Amino acid sequence: MRRGFKAESERVAARQRHAIGVDLHDPLDPWLLAEHLGVSVVRPDEISGLSQDSLEQLVVRDRESWSAVTLQFGKSRMTIVNSSHAKTRQRSSLCHELAHILLNHEPSRIDVTGKGHLILGSCEGAEEQEANWLSGALLVPRIGVMRQLKACPNHEALAEHFGVSLQLLRWRLGATGVLRHLARADRYRRGAGVRP
Repeated sequence: MRRGFKAESERVAARQRHAIGVDLHDPLDPWLLAEHLGVSVVRPDEISGLSQDSLEQLVVRDRESWSAVTLQFGKSRMTIVNSSHAKTRQRSSLCHELAHILLNHEPSRIDVTGKGHLILGSCEGAEEQEANWLSGALLVPRIGVMRQLKACPNHEALAEHFGVSLQLLRWRLGATGVLRHLARADRYRRGAGVRP
């Protein structure tokens, strides 16, 4: 990722949360953020004209082959989220798609349906990393998780509080340096880092 991107992501996440009235230490509702950004969010069973066989293909037979996809109709965007996944994964998948939109990423592949609608494909590796980082910052902001971790050191309860998987929470705790920061602060408070 480019220099300064991680700090920039925390600022973007803070601005977006502020815009929808969500504090950094509170859980984010990605559907509310999508609404704020003008992105419609639907489940596969809400797609008009989708056959029962196609629906079963998406949410039963091939349920692990996709998480979310964004379609564009002129200037309008719609994200389809795989409703067969756990709610924590749906939240993460939607935030990932919204991160691409917030970062103005251009997909590396665009498919056009028979009706002329665009299906935005995957982005390049660096842009996927950026979207992963920003979606993590949106869901679990560094400052917010640090504050909550002081009050509730239980990782399972903290993941539940933010509405994310334990795996995502632990990734954010490690990748943002929150655990190292709090450990240093604790050592300092106990006098371990103070010279006599």
